[in-house]
Amino acid sequence: MTDDRYSGERFTDEESAFLRHVRFGELPTRPAPEDLTAATESETDPRHTPPDPNPAIHG
Repeated sequence: MTDDRYSGERFTDEESAFLRHVRFGELPTRPAPEDLTAATESETDPRHTPPDPNPAIHG
């Protein structure tokens, strides 16, 4: 399956950068390093308790 938008034309890096700018506009400014926070991933969210599967049993 071919992409109909691809014309086979090759662009220089500068031309590609210009075309990206025309299509998508300016990038947002980067956050300052002091605004960044470290992320910690875990298997489950410790604040979340799963619902009781059958409340009638424990009721």
